[in-house]
Amino acid sequence: MSTYVLVHGGGHGGWCYQRVARIMRAKGHDVYTPTLTGLGEREHLVSKAVDLDMHITDIAKVLQFEGLHDVILVGHSYGGMVITGVADRATDRIGHLVFLDAANPENGQSLADLAGEIITMTRNDGRMVDGIEMVLYPGTDPMNYFGVTDAEQLEWMKPKLTPHPWPCFEQKLLLTNEAAMRRIPQTHIVCTMTLPFRDVEALKASSEGRVWDVDTGHDLMISEPEAVAELLMRLASS
Repeated sequence: MSTYVLVHGGGHGGWCYQRVARIMRAKGHDVYTPTLTGLGEREHLVSKAVDLDMHITDIAKVLQFEGLHDVILVGHSYGGMVITGVADRATDRIGHLVFLDAANPENGQSLADLAGEIITMTRNDGRMVDGIEMVLYPGTDPMNYFGVTDAEQLEWMKPKLTPHPWPCFEQKLLLTNEAAMRRIPQTHIVCTMTLPFRDVEALKASSEGRVWDVDTGHDLMISEPEAVAELLMRLASS
């Protein structure tokens, strides 16, 4: 059996992997679904200090204090920024990286650099709270970004969404161990909603051809948990 750490994206929390994790644990895998500081059930911890670097530290500390090795580290959306940074800091603990419809940054890039207008548009509905610019406010139609359309799924997820500190999206990723980090095997699972905007050939080149697509919207772990779980577990036997 394998060990997985599933990292969520912007405005979400570990809760978004609830159904995926349940399926995988039933098959005997160890699955961790940490929530990044300032989001989800940890929203009360939001502060001016919350940025990409803190979120990288969040996950690196999970690996350290749980004593995890040979981890299949999964990042969704903004979580791709986070897992890339974690892989740079904790290379020896990671066996595989999975980009789940996620950002796939180069050194010196931010999510704002990668996503451009898509992410900067979230600032239109942003608010300043205690000196922190917060974006992705629930109730300001974030569903346009997440691609969930099923009424039952929307009802389940809407109360759990939280605003996200903008500095996380603006801070550039700084890698110090890039050569070793890039040797970690990686896989890309993308959704059909975002596939037209991706350089599929470049993704295939970086992953030995492991680019799999799921016919759904951006929040594929919510809309298609069985498909996501099956693909993730495929890596355990590869």
